Amino acid sequence: MAGRSPRKSEAARRANQVVRGRTVIVMLLLGVVTFIMLFWKLYDLQIRRHDELQNEAAGQQTRESTVAASRGTIYDRNYHPLATSATAENVCISPLELAAFVRKQEEANEAARKKAEESGKTYVPARVLDEAYVARGLSRILGVEEEEILRLAAMTATQYQRVTRRVEQDVADEVRRFMNGEIDDEGRELTFVNEDGRTRLLSDPKKAPTALQGIFLELDSRRYYPYGALAANVVGFVNGENQGAYGLESKFNDVLEGTTGYTVAAKNARNTDLPFHYEKIIDPENGYDMVLTLDTRVQASLEKNMESMLETYDAKNGGTGIVMEVNTGAIIAMASYPNFDPADYSTIRDEKLLASVNAELEALEEKKDTFEEEKDYSEAVKAVEDRAQGLQWRNRCVSDTYEPGSTFKPITLAAALEEGAVNMNSSFSCSGSVMVQGWDKPFYCSKKAGHGTQSLKVATGNSCNPAFIAIGLKMGTQKYYKYLRSFGLMDPTGFDMAVGEGKGIFSDEKTFNSNVVSLASYAFGQTFNVTPLELIRAQAACINGGYLYTPYVVDQILDGDGNIIQQHGASTPVRQVVSEETSALVRECLEYVVASGTGKNGQVTGYRIGGKTGTADKTGTKTPSNPKGDVVVSFMCFAPADDPQYIMLITMDTPSRNTGVFVSGGNMVAPTASRIMGEILPDLGIEPDYSSSELLVSDVPVPNVVGQTAAEAKAKLESAGFACRTVGGGETVTAQTPAGGAIVPNDASIILYLGQEKPDTPCTVPNVSGRTAAEANRMLTNAGLIMKMAGTTVTSSGNVHAMSQNVAEGTELPAGSVVTVWFGDSSVLD
Repeated sequence: MAGRSPRKSEAARRANQVVRGRTVIVMLLLGVVTFIMLFWKLYDLQIRRHDELQNEAAGQQTRESTVAASRGTIYDRNYHPLATSATAENVCISPLELAAFVRKQEEANEAARKKAEESGKTYVPARVLDEAYVARGLSRILGVEEEEILRLAAMTATQYQRVTRRVEQDVADEVRRFMNGEIDDEGRELTFVNEDGRTRLLSDPKKAPTALQGIFLELDSRRYYPYGALAANVVGFVNGENQGAYGLESKFNDVLEGTTGYTVAAKNARNTDLPFHYEKIIDPENGYDMVLTLDTRVQASLEKNMESMLETYDAKNGGTGIVMEVNTGAIIAMASYPNFDPADYSTIRDEKLLASVNAELEALEEKKDTFEEEKDYSEAVKAVEDRAQGLQWRNRCVSDTYEPGSTFKPITLAAALEEGAVNMNSSFSCSGSVMVQGWDKPFYCSKKAGHGTQSLKVATGNSCNPAFIAIGLKMGTQKYYKYLRSFGLMDPTGFDMAVGEGKGIFSDEKTFNSNVVSLASYAFGQTFNVTPLELIRAQAACINGGYLYTPYVVDQILDGDGNIIQQHGASTPVRQVVSEETSALVRECLEYVVASGTGKNGQVTGYRIGGKTGTADKTGTKTPSNPKGDVVVSFMCFAPADDPQYIMLITMDTPSRNTGVFVSGGNMVAPTASRIMGEILPDLGIEPDYSSSELLVSDVPVPNVVGQTAAEAKAKLESAGFACRTVGGGETVTAQTPAGGAIVPNDASIILYLGQEKPDTPCTVPNVSGRTAAEANRMLTNAGLIMKMAGTTVTSSGNVHAMSQNVAEGTELPAGSVVTVWFGDSSVLD
């Protein structure tokens, strides 16, 4: 039909249907794929990377900084702080913020330039406070190299870089002034405070200063040691990360350090902090405090006198000292030399150690060309420095062993008395040496001519080696070895501060029992090693009734409110090694050592002292250039001798043989121990009990007789025990020397001025070293001074001479001043 469109063929319709169907399928497939991709992306962002993106967002929106916990305080037994912490601040930069701050200034300058250009005005760009400006300012204040600060500032992808740690408050305040624009990079003042109390620029009083961005301070804690190097080898130190690195600081780090806190502050889009109410603070938990058994007064006396002794006798390898409670094991003082300052722990303080280090470094420098690479040389230098630092840090009382010599004899004595091998009626013959089966050389006594026949007490007082060899042989190897174990000498002591505690070095039991040679040498303290702490622990057991205690130094752990978290409690002995009766006999013998034997230079006026000297050869140190070899000299003492409360052991390693003093514990160490005991016993509550002879020279106040007649004054002074002499011809006392109330020895001579003016010319102290008591007294009296005797005052040897004085020769003192002179017996051989 005309006008009708032709119908599509069936083939065309089918083709269209196929196309539509395929299109629908393709669209469905694309939709499914797109959905899967979107689903995967959502899963990836919201689930798989949730934590990562959340942290990234938090990092963009907040600034998080740590707030260090305050490290717990370490106190002595009287609550004097040995280590304490105070708030300090770390100086940090945000390179990202600093870079944005610089860009902002540059953009402002560019906008101002264009505006000036459009208006035809001359434009002078404002100074850009850039990274170099910040580096110069912080370097000047902090002492950090500019290059290092610029290196940190270049890390613009980061928001936290620490420039330096734990600065003092005045330094932190200076950084704040720089941050606030109050001073420039050279430290020049930029601002003033106007009448309204607002800070304005000196150059333009209408403008506020420009605060720097990208610098911030964070709270931290800084460790302080109020007593400096005192007890440093016990207390230890913290490292640059405020973590305990040595001593108690390290052993009890978990107790002392506390838990770090955090500060989280919100930031805006310009990376500046929002107001404080957007800030969240998680408070730190401060560490616990510790109360030690140490006494700073005793520790100071021990260290002061030991340092003097080591210097006087030029000790090559330093020394050790321990003061301990006899009946608990509490350590009252502990010193080890060389030592260090915990606030500056990397610096070598000991002159001998420093000289040794410098010599080694010079030797390395000379052969520097022999190292293949520079790093090998640097490692060798570091090894020398590390070794020296380790030597000054180590607590030799705990970690190092030595041959004790005759200070070990009380242990041999106690064991033999307990076993009944000897008694107080036993006698011994000494010809100066003795041969022992199995050894082809004689064992010598310190007295080459021999002591002849002597009782047990006298043999102990003489420190007679042949006598103690005989005592050991009477016991036999098996019994003797049993007591070595029982006295705790073959195991660590269990000392609560020890990390890597040293352990005695002895023959194994089978070898020891195979012959009697080791027994002979062990009996007088040679050919084996102990730590000073092991030895004083065993010595205390010999004199306290036989009880072996575990030494300790930490008495209490306290929380921030002073509540006791941990208490050491009453000390329980590990075991009883010998009986009370045996212990009493040992005390009797050791008191005789100090009263009449080799320990007489350890006498202390007003106190009954027991003790034992020691002079031990260091095995393997004899050489053609050193035929006598090196020795360790030592002295153990305790007081009161009849009821011991405190025991002390001092050692000195390799004293010089060129000091003019015979090398022995009795000559070199006992006088130092006497001084220490005389100073610390009153502080520890042990009151002196003077004998009638000691009362004659005890310290008393001088009566004030000014205004009295010469006759009245003389009578009053003489009734008080003083001698007196007069100057002038008047009838009334117008002045006196020493003045009324001065504390002087009871036998001092008082000068009375009768109508004559008292001269104010100072007196010059003479050197009385080597003089007898009478000679020294006469020299000081002639100089217008008063002598106080200390040290050995009771002896029958006739060899007592002045060994030292507390005021150096040539010192000028007011007339009537007291000079203490320590006397010693030069006849002591051990």
